[in-house]
Amino acid sequence: MRITSLDEITEKVRQHGLKPKVAIAPCAEEFVIRSALAAFEEGIAEPIFIGNPEKTAAVAKERNLNIAGFDFYEENDDTLAVAKAVLLFKEKKAALIMKGLVSTSVVLKAILNKETGVPPKGIISHVTVFEAPDLDRLIVMTDAGVNIKPNLQRKADILRNALQVARKLGIEKPKAAILAATEKVNYPAMPATLDADILSKMSAEGAFGDAIVAGPLALDLALSPSAAALKGITNPVAGYADILCTPDIESGNILYKALTTIAGKTMASVVIGSDVPVVVPSRGDSDRSKFISIALACYLADY
Repeated sequence: MRITSLDEITEKVRQHGLKPKVAIAPCAEEFVIRSALAAFEEGIAEPIFIGNPEKTAAVAKERNLNIAGFDFYEENDDTLAVAKAVLLFKEKKAALIMKGLVSTSVVLKAILNKETGVPPKGIISHVTVFEAPDLDRLIVMTDAGVNIKPNLQRKADILRNALQVARKLGIEKPKAAILAATEKVNYPAMPATLDADILSKMSAEGAFGDAIVAGPLALDLALSPSAAALKGITNPVAGYADILCTPDIESGNILYKALTTIAGKTMASVVIGSDVPVVVPSRGDSDRSKFISIALACYLADY
């Protein structure tokens, strides 16, 4: 059954009842602590805090947050704190890792470290889930945080990861829009339009399984039926995309930040493709987004 809201993801995890431990590093930030405590209170996950104890205690005291009783590992260096989180996962003392007040690159380097990390077998990518505007459904967006300037093969792998998430959310035949600035191939001026066209043709030949992939599509044509109709775009994805694939990390990150800062959307963000589920909200995200990101990681890990 298709999941149609972020709250439904939370409820599914709550019903599952596992309450996995999530290692949070570094943890001395208000919204990080709030989201972790909310996850525990809602029966979603149990936090393990890693970081500077004095800074964390000061933040908790100032915001009237009670972190007593939870496991706490002292680590004053941010990089070492993230490495500790990875170690706890490898020792089976934590089931998830959550990025605290640190850049995503620091977390990824710790996970990808060939000696001390959890190197993935395939491609890792950043996936965000948010509620569609004025529609009773969820949209998956990728990649706003990991792959900087993916080539065609990497884009295909990023799309496969997003399709996996969409199917786990109950979307049986996902519709994926490969985004660009225009719906027409304009090469070499706009290389992304050619990649989008090739991915669309790959899908028609069965490269992505039971899915419909269309591109290039501008953002309005991917999400607005009226805009698609106005331009005479009649493919099944136009106006009803379940997945938005951005050309590169710059466009993905701009779209992500526009959705959070201008549209006020709650975003659930994870990194997938590794054995360890990684919660990676933006450092500027609200405690609500961070909480939902924990729920999404738990859902994808358990189901």
